[in-house]
Amino acid sequence: MTPAERDAFVLAHTSPGHVALVPEIELLLAAEITPLWHMTEDAMAQRGIEPPYWAFAWPGGQALARFLLDNPDAVRGQSVFVFAAGSGIDAIAAARAGAARVVACDIDPLALSAIALNARRNGVEIELDGGDPLSRRGSPADVVIAGDVYYQAEMGDRTTAWIRRCMLAGAEVLIADPGRGYMPDSGIEELASYAVQTSLDLEDRTFRQTTIWRPRLF
Repeated sequence: MTPAERDAFVLAHTSPGHVALVPEIELLLAAEITPLWHMTEDAMAQRGIEPPYWAFAWPGGQALARFLLDNPDAVRGQSVFVFAAGSGIDAIAAARAGAARVVACDIDPLALSAIALNARRNGVEIELDGGDPLSRRGSPADVVIAGDVYYQAEMGDRTTAWIRRCMLAGAEVLIADPGRGYMPDSGIEELASYAVQTSLDLEDRTFRQTTIWRPRLF
């Protein structure tokens, strides 16, 4: 897809909306979850489209957005790197909270289109990064944030190793996890916790208790 085609695809399969935890931010969200998910799954082999994680505000992103809007000192005046940014809700919140620079990273080109469109809707500037940061050295920013990334063992291990490298390079790291199962259980400090409303089309319950963690060189 060309950039224009990606933007058109996002706009054709979403509508403007808000999530209860972060009503300040307007997002392009999937109105009908199951048809979009099945359509993109069917199209993946033919067109290289990933599942549409960008069309939903997942619990980790919502919790990070709420935390940053309520605690702007966590990012004010600093550079922020958002890993696996999805819809971009937490990246938008970081920009709203006064970050000097926000980079949203996602390997899905459709996610990058969704983030750019959502950023414009909310009047903020966000840079886009379509690469895989987990193989990089050093830290990409003063503050690194990540939500909903501990959903699979291998991904969790790679993320933890990368986060450690970021911290050794001097970065502050914030992780939001809704109990996916592969989050390290030591060397972390709880900063806040939120009951995030979810959909039974995506989750196994209507609310996910989602915690903001600060790792301590785990």
